[in-house]
Amino acid sequence: MCRLFALSSRDPVSPMRAIEALNVMKEGHDGSGVGLFLSDLGGPFGAMKDAPILSGIFTDEGLNRLDAYMGERGFVTRHTLVLDPRAKAPLGTPIRGTYMARAYEVPAHLKAKPRAEQELAFMLMRVELRLMGEAADDIRVFSFWPDTVMVKEVGDPMEIGEYLGLGRPELDCRRILAQGRQNTNYAINLYACHPFFLQGVCTMTNGENTAFVPIREYLLSRGFPGYMGYQSDSEVFAHIMHYTLNRLQFGIEYYKHVITPLSDAEMEDHADRAMLARIKQTCRKLIIDGPNCVIGCLPDKTMFMVQDRKKLRPGVVGGKPGIFAFSSEICGLDAAIPDRDQCADFQPMHLDTAIVRPECQEVTICNQLQSLPRPH
Repeated sequence: MCRLFALSSRDPVSPMRAIEALNVMKEGHDGSGVGLFLSDLGGPFGAMKDAPILSGIFTDEGLNRLDAYMGERGFVTRHTLVLDPRAKAPLGTPIRGTYMARAYEVPAHLKAKPRAEQELAFMLMRVELRLMGEAADDIRVFSFWPDTVMVKEVGDPMEIGEYLGLGRPELDCRRILAQGRQNTNYAINLYACHPFFLQGVCTMTNGENTAFVPIREYLLSRGFPGYMGYQSDSEVFAHIMHYTLNRLQFGIEYYKHVITPLSDAEMEDHADRAMLARIKQTCRKLIIDGPNCVIGCLPDKTMFMVQDRKKLRPGVVGGKPGIFAFSSEICGLDAAIPDRDQCADFQPMHLDTAIVRPECQEVTICNQLQSLPRPH
């Protein structure tokens, strides 16, 4: 089992607030790893929202190869944050090299292109750098995207947070996804550690997806270079959301109808029955199976939580105007936002999508039995 915690805040907060919530839920995860997604950044990065930020781990040779690669493509460094370990490495945490987040100035020829072309270029560069680094194990890239930093490592989340100094103000941000567990179903691989990220879409999951193989094969058949990796069966949740938003051009309200469609009986009296039947048929290979709680963040900074059809993993959302949290357990919510109205906490059931918009004013619940907004 693992535990999940996410924060959506009007004002920047420290990532350690999320890690401390994971620590409160420690009986529910094995302390084998931590993954962080940080977005809507404050500090120096917050002043350069348009600059793509490369985040990962690099050996000295890897840094040299990175500099040569970026220089050949005309990318110039704007700001670098190195996470220098501030203590001895926790037991079981490898000594890897330089943990770094670096923002780049986009070259003029790329900056002149439409945003979609720029975003495709960022994604392709991340994939290429990842593949470059896999053979020599000298470059690990978790994200290359504006206003986004990701950190992943093996070890207890609280110990890793202190080891890397994740409480430094340069990492304060408004959107945080934090997961407490390294992948332990297969070989240890940082690319298998949640959260998973693709072009502004980020998700993390507590559970397992027994439909992983057919979903992976379907996504691979789409011919999109970002649909790759798959060291974890949960990575497809992020890619299905990306597919829903970018290929199908549907909003968050449609995600559940793709991964957990209504039964024929439930659709019978639905206002959008004909459209839902088409979605169920055409996206049938994206239907998930197994116990899952999924928490995610969209490119527009909207955050959400959904459950599988059987509601077999815990999940709760709550907070107050200005700050809301998504948590595997109520004790994590208590630790992060103790002064909220606990009577307003909501535990999504199998038909629900719990949504917090970037304004952080309230939790909106979208139920699959409700009529849907028209996507086009």
